[in-house]
Amino acid sequence: MAIQIAKPLFGPEESEAVARVLASGWVTQGPEVAAFERDFAGCVGAANACAVSNCTTALHLALRAVGVGAGDEVITVSHSFIATANAVRYLNAVPVFADIQPDTYNIDPERIEECITSKTKALLVVHQLGMPCDLKKVIDIARSHRIPVIEDAACATGSEILWDGQWEKIGKPHGDIACFSFHPRKIVTTGDGGMLTTNSPELDRLFRLWRQHGMSVPDLARHGSKKVIFESYPSVGYNYRMTDIQAAVGRVQLSRLTEIVRRRRELAKSYDELLATLPMVIGPAEPDWARSNWQSYCLMLDEKLDQYEVMQFMLDRDIPTRRGVMCIHREAAYDSEPWVCGAKHERKDAATGQCPQLGCSEAAQDRGVILPLFHDMTREEQIRVVETLSAACESAPRTKTNGHSKEPHRS
Repeated sequence: MAIQIAKPLFGPEESEAVARVLASGWVTQGPEVAAFERDFAGCVGAANACAVSNCTTALHLALRAVGVGAGDEVITVSHSFIATANAVRYLNAVPVFADIQPDTYNIDPERIEECITSKTKALLVVHQLGMPCDLKKVIDIARSHRIPVIEDAACATGSEILWDGQWEKIGKPHGDIACFSFHPRKIVTTGDGGMLTTNSPELDRLFRLWRQHGMSVPDLARHGSKKVIFESYPSVGYNYRMTDIQAAVGRVQLSRLTEIVRRRRELAKSYDELLATLPMVIGPAEPDWARSNWQSYCLMLDEKLDQYEVMQFMLDRDIPTRRGVMCIHREAAYDSEPWVCGAKHERKDAATGQCPQLGCSEAAQDRGVILPLFHDMTREEQIRVVETLSAACESAPRTKTNGHSKEPHRS
């Protein structure tokens, strides 16, 4: 029987929540969205939370709100889902890619300052696969240069960071804004959806204005008013709303967050133990100041192994995997888009197609393999995954023809 790579955790409570919304007759952005925002803000410890249609729209609004515009530079990572850089390009700004740390797959704080120029308008950091980045170092650097910090926390609902001796959830704005995803691959899902958290009432006001076409009066306020209200449109906005159907599901999901994270941390520890005896793989690292929600478990293959062949071997035995996180600068979409990397603001080498200043990012894509992980996964299933991985490492060709160079469009 096939083992799934991931699957959402749903129960009858979600169905009941959807039925309640349908019976109410209010299915778009309304009272359930407002309640979900309050629940989420309380959960992570933020003053404000604003729900939107997905995390990409959240990133777009966040960047616009801190003033990013045409010709500005935003320091971020190439080693992320393409939406991270796309949101920068929506504003005609230029992504400046810094390299990652090889063990956490997150931005290397030592590479940030060398990327800063007079055009730097924001720092967009990613909590990759749910693992918190080194926010303390990141924010110290950003504050010394008066640069706003936006957290791409798409994968990090429920993850925690040790801050001034206290464990605090990602989303309590240590920077200026944090952006979350509720895609089905995330541990809390609304089918799709996003959230922005901030302690700034002015930023929150802008998010709420822009998410609904720039309309001056939200639908909920207008429909609940005892007096006639004529709305106005003081600025150009977007249709970035979340529905009440999604929010109702999200509220149920959020109520399970503690148990979901506990279980995923248990599964990750089990993988750590099972993989400890495999000499050809390196498991992910969790710093002592971080608690990952383990949205995904990504290991690194020995550089002598062929990533594609290992993954195909496992798939042939009904165990799907995913390659390491993509590198945006390697995608065809960014052959014609403006971007630079590192201290020298260079692009990739024309002859090799590689970017020497992003060596750790490229290695993480070429050698990374994400293993199956989901709430109901059993110990027996994990043993089967690891035994199959071990057999794959033994049988895979040692001539490296990774998924990027051999099959550039596979994922």
